[in-house]
Amino acid sequence: MNILEQHEIFEMEILDRFKRSRLLESLIFGGGTMLRLCHELPRYSAVLDFWKLKVLDDRELMQKLIRIFENDYEITDSQIKHFTILVELRSGRFPKRLKIEIRREHKAWDYEEKIAFSRFSNKQVLLKAHTLQQTMNNKIEALMQRNEIRDAFDIEFLLRKGLSLPVLAKEQVETLQKKLRKFKPNDFKVTLGSVLESEWRQYYVSNGFKLLEEKLTAMV
Repeated sequence: MNILEQHEIFEMEILDRFKRSRLLESLIFGGGTMLRLCHELPRYSAVLDFWKLKVLDDRELMQKLIRIFENDYEITDSQIKHFTILVELRSGRFPKRLKIEIRREHKAWDYEEKIAFSRFSNKQVLLKAHTLQQTMNNKIEALMQRNEIRDAFDIEFLLRKGLSLPVLAKEQVETLQKKLRKFKPNDFKVTLGSVLESEWRQYYVSNGFKLLEEKLTAMV
């Protein structure tokens, strides 16, 4: 079992601990790891991302996270950042540290009940997760704000799931097109390829984000 597969077992273990602590009742699971564990996204993801379902005090929430995990894991980082609450865990049973990030912002998010699972774990966790359309909106916003190749990959995954791009202004389309043009061959071979399941690696090395580029061109 490789490091990414072991890390996914760690993620499921922590989600199960969230569930048993009842903290998941106040949170919405989202991001790439949600797509991986709830919708079988063919790339591995290393961070558990959550959004607030209701207004929660940030410091109290961080302290509750620490109480939940401190007896069984080493807490290697915990802080209230500008946009997120961060707690990082380490376990002697897994090779990589696991980051938990909870967005400090609270607003009305679209969500649904989903089951998180992994073929490498015997645990399954019922939780609230962003809908695919909400995730599409989040990923478009993320790609606009940063230059992470995983965001573009996730958008293409959602397009293949039958979703459409949201309505975008011409300036937004042009910004996204510029972002895609910045990705170099090594970004596909190494940065993205290292977290993809094997059957997708060569496709993206050869084709890049052809599907997303076509969708954006059609919007201009």
